[in-house]
Amino acid sequence: MENNVEKEEGAAFLKSLLNRHLRIYTTDGRLFIGQFRCTDTHSNVVLSLTYEYRQPSQQKLIEAAAAAAGSEKGTVAADMTSRYLGLIVVPGEHIAKMEVEEFTSQAKSRSIFERKDIYGGR
Repeated sequence: MENNVEKEEGAAFLKSLLNRHLRIYTTDGRLFIGQFRCTDTHSNVVLSLTYEYRQPSQQKLIEAAAAAAGSEKGTVAADMTSRYLGLIVVPGEHIAKMEVEEFTSQAKSRSIFERKDIYGGR
């Protein structure tokens, strides 16, 4: 009985994520930002309208550090590289962290249990 409740809560949570923007950090240091479409039993995640962001290479960091050495700020700034990928599958075994991208204007309720569209206003 308790297992059924957990499955229902898990399914409700996944439904609440549909079409929301997720940030997925992978074990190789990449970041994917896209709309959540689905998942499977192997924890693979499908995102649409996805952008991939990569950390700058060691060479670019050295170049940025050399350029910053002449400035008075004392900080090094190096941009991540990005590209548009579209529809992708991120293998579950490579996911290190997932976050829901949410703006203050979108955050109507922090508690999923208060959402009437999912739980009927428990």
